[in-house]
Amino acid sequence: MKTEKNCLQEFARYASFNVLGMLGLSCYILADTYFISKGLGADGLTALNLAIPVYSMIHGCGLMAGMGGGTRYAIQKSLGDSGLTDRLFTNAVMLAGGLAILFVAIGVFGTDGITKLLGADASVYGMTRTYLRMILLFSPAFLMNNVLLCFVRNDGSPQRSMRAMLAGSLSNVILDYIFIFPCGMGIFGAVLATCLAPLISLLLLSPHLLKKENQFHFTRCKPEFQWIAAILASGVPSLVTELSSGIVMIVFNMLILFLRGNTGVAAYGIIANLSLVVVSIYTGIAQGMQPVISKHYGAGEPQSVRAALRYALVSMLAVSILIYAGIFFYADFVSAIFNKDKDQTLQNIAVEGLRLYFLSCPFAGFNIVSCAYFTSAARPLPANIISILRGFVIILPFAFLFSMVWGMTGIWCALPCTELFVAGIGILFFRKIQTAAACSY
Repeated sequence: MKTEKNCLQEFARYASFNVLGMLGLSCYILADTYFISKGLGADGLTALNLAIPVYSMIHGCGLMAGMGGGTRYAIQKSLGDSGLTDRLFTNAVMLAGGLAILFVAIGVFGTDGITKLLGADASVYGMTRTYLRMILLFSPAFLMNNVLLCFVRNDGSPQRSMRAMLAGSLSNVILDYIFIFPCGMGIFGAVLATCLAPLISLLLLSPHLLKKENQFHFTRCKPEFQWIAAILASGVPSLVTELSSGIVMIVFNMLILFLRGNTGVAAYGIIANLSLVVVSIYTGIAQGMQPVISKHYGAGEPQSVRAALRYALVSMLAVSILIYAGIFFYADFVSAIFNKDKDQTLQNIAVEGLRLYFLSCPFAGFNIVSCAYFTSAARPLPANIISILRGFVIILPFAFLFSMVWGMTGIWCALPCTELFVAGIGILFFRKIQTAAACSY
């Protein structure tokens, strides 16, 4: 009982800080959504929604390096090898640096082509292009911020990670308002505020590198394939989750453009950006669970591993009930907040979408927590399968098929049906692992 109580306290500490921090982090885009809707109207919302998939890709690559490296770091730290933890951190930074060079190059040379590929028409082309270029040019800050957040959290400082995320997000909200309204900088002001946020977060994280009790440091070493492969194996589920959300948004945008035009995409922009906030809560729970599970898994304490998983699932379910109840009863109010021009068509589309799309909450939460559990316990294969199924293999055919049969209603139902289907597969993985564990005794 004492062990479980300690595990609960440990989980509560990490999860609470991470949920708060991730909520703050999600304000990057939500603040843009609100201020752009007020300052630039439906065209601004459409441009933002077309550009968000690229942000998701950058964020996912940062999480891949950060979560993959942080998970391996927590396991190695529990084994007490400081030399390996230093090399692991350095390799994670080198991986993020290589990705940053790629994104910056795309920002310099490929923004026009990406803007056209995403489906921006003449009315929103300029705003979409501006948002994309800035996000890509500032990608090194986003990537390094994600790496440091994960390592600092796994080094026993979830408070510092939370403060850094919240400070970055608060600055984003304040600068969004200043740049869009008093300064009149339009979409450039919105994206500049977003790009400055990770720099502020990094300023708060960097002192941790100088602390004596810090157990990871930069060290001289060449890129080591075995460590980069280990980071990728543990981090790919995080990348797939973010990458798939970007790809799903691209596909949904194109289908909705065909069915309802820019007004439909603007309505989907409201839903998609609120979805980022909801997913951030589940990600916060999962990331709060990860250091606890990795630590006890490395120490050979399966009872504590199972307890942490149970606490995460109960928390996820309670949050899901609260979120869906709020969305169902206040869908009109939520939609109206972002509907500057009081467009009744946009309002109707968004209200229906909110009530159907967010039926996915408990199943999406279960899948995100499951992926984090499998990754944290050094079982990346089930996590990768779940991520790929929910991100590409199931949802894309569902979206095309359902939209052909039921139109916009079908598009909104594609996500809940996908998450439910994949959650069933996740349960089968859990049962298989339990059966294997029982047979080993």
